[in-house]
Amino acid sequence: QVQLVESGGGLVQPGGSLRLSCAASGRIFAINVMGWYRQAPGKQRELVAIIDNNDFRNYADSVKGRFTISRDDAKNAVYLQMNSLKPEDTAVYFCYRQQEGRDSWGQGTQVTVSS
Repeated sequence: QVQLVESGGGLVQPGGSLRLSCAASGRIFAINVMGWYRQAPGKQRELVAIIDNNDFRNYADSVKGRFTISRDDAKNAVYLQMNSLKPEDTAVYFCYRQQEGRDSWGQGTQVTVSS
């Protein structure tokens, strides 16, 4: 079993930046995918960005050029640098990890973009 703990959410003005962090613990396997999803009120959970153990990255079109995903395998961690934030980025952001065919989720961290 894998546990994921997120940090770094908060309130930011439009155009501002935030950095989300997620640390994994438990049964860790080297071959894996980590990433971030988000869910806004009344909407379905959607992919934001993912990165695999070969550093292949995939981003949602809505965040390309603004968000950057990275990972530190020594710390079993994944990060999301979010720049040029917009009100429509407001959501609960969930850390995600897939390994050995199983999905794990963090508890979520709130990101609010508002003036």
